[in-house]
Amino acid sequence: MGDTRAVGARSGRRSVVRWVGIGMVLAGLGLLGYVGWQYWGTNWVSQRAQERIVDDVLGDWDRPPGTGSGTVRDAGSVQVPEGEVTALIRVPRFGADYVVPVLAGTSDEVLAAGYGHFDNSARPGKVGNYAVAAHRVTHGEPLRDMPSLEIGDEVIVETRAATYTYELTSGGDDLEVPFTETWVVDPLPDNPDAGEPEPAQEPGQRLLTLTTCAELFHTDNRLIAFGVLTDRTPRTGSGSGQAAD
Repeated sequence: MGDTRAVGARSGRRSVVRWVGIGMVLAGLGLLGYVGWQYWGTNWVSQRAQERIVDDVLGDWDRPPGTGSGTVRDAGSVQVPEGEVTALIRVPRFGADYVVPVLAGTSDEVLAAGYGHFDNSARPGKVGNYAVAAHRVTHGEPLRDMPSLEIGDEVIVETRAATYTYELTSGGDDLEVPFTETWVVDPLPDNPDAGEPEPAQEPGQRLLTLTTCAELFHTDNRLIAFGVLTDRTPRTGSGSGQAAD
């Protein structure tokens, strides 16, 4: 009788261990699936969404004046399911085919669709600081190669009315700040750390700020790059005159 109880106890323990093991395996698979989705799945989805948005925006901009879908607040913007698209960004350093939409705001939904334009920062080409943010990993990874940017590289911002060329005055990994440092998106960013990168402290400039995560798998710090407007070219096309810029 005692042997029967002992055998039953051992069998019960083995059953518990087996189910615990199965649970751990399933948990591990679930974690791997989540990581896979974040670092591959979201890229696949976002890249295709960005391609669709770019096609929609260019098509809208090329329509005759008065027939596009520009909003009342900004006649140069285009409404898409992901939000309000205000511009397209091209970075020659990232390749001839690189083009990513810029949407109003910096919500999670916006950053999953491209660049986010900080509320209350300047519009493209205007006096002040045109400040934008984008993911470095996941959701299309628009700024994965941010550290490769160099002083003098161009960032081209295209709107319905014009194309604006900014020239970087700092490299992509020259400045790293905590995410709480909001001075980088001020109209004239003034670095509190003397000697660190900042735009020339001259009022009236037309500036650009790029911001993204500093590390691939850690998000407390941000990489910052500054630029200054060097050229404005009116955009040609049937719909280019729809928006004053």
